[in-house]
Amino acid sequence: MPLESYRQRVEPHIGRLARPFMGWPPHRLTWTSFALSGAAAVTLASLRLVPSPLARLVPGLFFLAASFLFAGGVFDVLDGHVARRRQLASPQGDFLDHTLDRYSDTVVLLGLSLSGWVDPWLTLLALVSLLLVSYMGTQAQASLGQRLYAGWLGRADRIVILAGSFLAMSVLTALELTLPPPFRPWLAVPLGPFSVTWLDWVMLYFVVAGQVTAYGRARWIWVRLGTGSSQPLPALRGEPVTFDSSSPGVDAARDPGRSTDGNRPSP
Repeated sequence: MPLESYRQRVEPHIGRLARPFMGWPPHRLTWTSFALSGAAAVTLASLRLVPSPLARLVPGLFFLAASFLFAGGVFDVLDGHVARRRQLASPQGDFLDHTLDRYSDTVVLLGLSLSGWVDPWLTLLALVSLLLVSYMGTQAQASLGQRLYAGWLGRADRIVILAGSFLAMSVLTALELTLPPPFRPWLAVPLGPFSVTWLDWVMLYFVVAGQVTAYGRARWIWVRLGTGSSQPLPALRGEPVTFDSSSPGVDAARDPGRSTDGNRPSP
């Protein structure tokens, strides 16, 4: 699900979304994105505090978490667009954007791990995989001077997957309140001595896809360093991302401030 490959198609829509915020400093948009991610994390963690008599609050909390997370992802895209249009890109903005993105990833999964709706150890492994994916993306810049966005679990992908999963949980928990008990397996499937929820499967996907993406990026960097090639990373042209060393399907930031300036989320 490499959403980076569709960036050029959605660029006109991003421009329309950004119009009301063109007067905002880019760093304010970045902090707003982080605040919304924090709100999503708090909402998820509060699910543990919902007693059984108030179970009707659960669908609303999942919906609220999905809304906060998706809105945070939108602002994460808008800060770069505004910075580019207003020519306000800077290394400081780039640093702030990537730092808060890592904190956003962390707090959202920590909030989810506290919700009681997912195995916390599985969530921890998923967080490790996500951080490795982002590390390999920025390591490409440290080693080659250009960022690497290839793979199946970039930041845009995981925001969409998580927000969609929370929205699905909102629907499923609402249906559980209205349908007979046999509907419950949609929420928790017995698997031997364990009970696996929908969100457990999502975290398992993050673990596997994250490791595959991190490995693919690391291998691509290793091959490029071994050949001593200084050829710039090719830009995405809408094609699916691959890890072929001759056509890696990646985009590049050609200077340290391009992430914010170039309207790109973190790797």
